[in-house]
Amino acid sequence: MRQVLLIGIGAGDPDHLTQQAIAALNRVDVFFVMDKGDATEEMVALRRHVCDRFIPSPAQGGHPYRMVETPDPERIIRPDRYEADVAAWHLQRVEIYEDLIRAELGDDDVGAFLVWGDPSLYDSTQRFVDEIQARGNVAFEVEVIPGISSVQALVAAHRIPLHGVGEAVRITTGRRLGESFHPGPGGDRNVVVMLDGRTAFTGIDPAGVTIYWGAYLGTPDQILLSGPLADVGPEIVRVRAEAKAAKGWMFDTYLLHRDVGA
Repeated sequence: MRQVLLIGIGAGDPDHLTQQAIAALNRVDVFFVMDKGDATEEMVALRRHVCDRFIPSPAQGGHPYRMVETPDPERIIRPDRYEADVAAWHLQRVEIYEDLIRAELGDDDVGAFLVWGDPSLYDSTQRFVDEIQARGNVAFEVEVIPGISSVQALVAAHRIPLHGVGEAVRITTGRRLGESFHPGPGGDRNVVVMLDGRTAFTGIDPAGVTIYWGAYLGTPDQILLSGPLADVGPEIVRVRAEAKAAKGWMFDTYLLHRDVGA
């Protein structure tokens, strides 16, 4: 039966790949790559570099493979129709992935999606393939190989733990930051924010809050800033905007910590 592997390749550094991920790479017949255009060409290039580095050539006894690139559907998300627009975009992805699996994989072939970070954390590839299986138009088995997430890369780069002894940590999006991170009763003390295109930290009370921010984690272009939110928040906004303008894309995440009694 066909197999589809979801392989976590880390946050940007090829050294993030685990031995399990490297072994999985060497089983793959077809890699599926979503091309998002010139702005994210580096991410496609990294996937190619990972394969070149960890899969020996056939002349060296390696498993032969090929890459199939397909354009990613345009993602149009309107604030007033967020959930409906995301659902429509996901359906487009499901249909594209289904066509790729059916057309490009033989009955006993292994296909793979190389997932940035970890497949379980703020990535929908697993949801897509689950939906394809549920539709029943093409039969295949799925295996998930974990990877180093941007959250792990962030705290390692700043040399900090995610939370204090016995404390909890919430992982959320910029759109939902204000729901939980507040100084009142029940407010979180440690929050990791991902998928924040609007620098939501600028809209919270900065009193007693420390931010640990990172962009392009694990890559040669990695940027790190940290300190009291009131002091470094404006600098992060400026640096982030300049980096995005220069590269054409931005991957960043950050940890917010609120002091006791703040």
